[in-house]
Amino acid sequence: MLFHNNTCGSKLLLALPDDIFAVVTRSLTPRDVFNLSICCRSLYALASSDKVWLTQCELLGVIPHRDLIEWRKGVNSYKSLCRFLINVQPIIGIWVHQNPELGNVVYVMPGFISVVGCRIIPQELGPLGIEEGPILWSPVFEILGNVDGSSVFLLHGRERENNYIYPGSMKTVDRNCNVLLLEVEPRLQKDGGKLFHSKSFAGNTVDKEFSRKICPSERGVSKSQRFHGQKPPVPFSKLAFGDRRKLIEIVTSQIRVKVPQSAEGFSFPCSESEDFSRLTERRSRVMQMYSDNGLDPDPTQSDLGEVRKFLDRSTGSTRAQFHRDIYRTQSSKKKSLVGYFRDSFKHIIGKSSSINGSHEHSKSSENNKQVQFQEFLRSGETIGLTLHASTARLSSYRAWPNMHDSRFALYKLPQHEPVAGQEHAGLWGGTFGWPPGRPSENKPGKALFFLLLSYEESQGTRSLIGTKILEGTHYVLHPNGSPMFIVNIDEPSVEPFPWESDGESNFLDLKEAFSGEGIANGYGFRYPGSKPGSLFVFEDGMLVFMWKESRAVLTLQRVNLQDLLKKGERVPPLPPIANFSYLTKSYSNVYAGFSNAPNHASSPR
Repeated sequence: MLFHNNTCGSKLLLALPDDIFAVVTRSLTPRDVFNLSICCRSLYALASSDKVWLTQCELLGVIPHRDLIEWRKGVNSYKSLCRFLINVQPIIGIWVHQNPELGNVVYVMPGFISVVGCRIIPQELGPLGIEEGPILWSPVFEILGNVDGSSVFLLHGRERENNYIYPGSMKTVDRNCNVLLLEVEPRLQKDGGKLFHSKSFAGNTVDKEFSRKICPSERGVSKSQRFHGQKPPVPFSKLAFGDRRKLIEIVTSQIRVKVPQSAEGFSFPCSESEDFSRLTERRSRVMQMYSDNGLDPDPTQSDLGEVRKFLDRSTGSTRAQFHRDIYRTQSSKKKSLVGYFRDSFKHIIGKSSSINGSHEHSKSSENNKQVQFQEFLRSGETIGLTLHASTARLSSYRAWPNMHDSRFALYKLPQHEPVAGQEHAGLWGGTFGWPPGRPSENKPGKALFFLLLSYEESQGTRSLIGTKILEGTHYVLHPNGSPMFIVNIDEPSVEPFPWESDGESNFLDLKEAFSGEGIANGYGFRYPGSKPGSLFVFEDGMLVFMWKESRAVLTLQRVNLQDLLKKGERVPPLPPIANFSYLTKSYSNVYAGFSNAPNHASSPR
């Protein structure tokens, strides 16, 4: 029931000063504040004030108050800024992929009215140690906020010695997303050529972001398709791997924009006293690249007709080879398709009914993939690059997710804050050898390791697991995601620590020690073994795991990737697709063209 302003509770709220009302709304969520604003006209202006939405931005905790003030200068209002922060907050964190085995770590952190995905390069310890670096990193993607709070996706890549950006769009971000998918999406056009979907720097209204929910039966279906009653398109994930790869290759080749030197450089503040004018200038140049390069009004879109023509112009032999790559299976008897748009297939004749049945099943599967691909290409007039932050059911083994080997994806690692009883949870960096810290003249090349420490309880035993997510050797020693050590935190160790001081003659104050096992050579690369050891915890926060038999030590200290990246050194990225998700199995440093990785590796264990 609707009440008049004089009789409803809004009269009491309207009598409050803006500052007091902002304090009251601290107990509300952004959705609650929005719902309050649509109760009546009088409350709309009050609940839409900048003071109220600045409070909401602060409560999100994505960036400090000082940065909020600077970010506000690039958007329409704090309400718009809050919309952007809510959208990108679930993406901030550590993302990984199984390949290459040395480590594929992408840390997503706040930039300037943006979040930035930075790949940590496998490398040796810097001359100033872990805390001072500099650490090597390369850009993977950016998500920029437009003036209305909508988001735009920019993929980074390098081709023919030139840096490019590949503009795209963002799908709705799941609140608990654990997979980032690089996809392409066909889109329809309205009369006059305007897209149903939002353009690169235009998006849905703030009101829809805060209020409307799609019912379960309509999820994955665009607004235009629901309105016109159209059949939903074939999801990109249902296409064959080769089809998905080829489409991304074609789209990125058509939408790429060369990055001028004026738009190079860091996309996030590098110090507390950062001059935001430099970041503002870079952001403006990035957003103006499209018109400056004489591209179409929406540079994120490629004409699907042109894509079809491109595929159709392929020679028969090229297309046959392409489909051999797409539909290759373990059966050596299998024949491949010779084109995308054929309506009939050749029958495969075998010598036995069982082989014929197998061939018929393979042909049916290929036929289904072919039909899905054709339906995908017919479902729109344009096609664009998209970033999809979704939630998937992923199994894991000892804190490491099991990943698909044919998805252009990154997987989020759950990162827990230290709490009582789990004081060592979080990200740690370290090296092998004693003394810890900076490399010396005797040992100039120390591989830098990053470990994610997490706790696990099984059958009444509480364990601390040190999962390796990056190693700076030239050739990988153990699989990516391997536990470097597992210790029982309920079982104290009686092993003595062999040193009384560190390399700088500082006395070591041992706090506690736990018994456990450290990684060792096992049954081949994929199945490492383990050997007894102890984890030593010191009062200054340093952790040291020592293998009992070899006396090898791994020293660790807690690290903050955001602080390390601000002091880091940017290096060129890989080509666009491999830069996002490197799917080729590799045991060496694929980024070694610019890193200072050692020429050889030997296990200290």
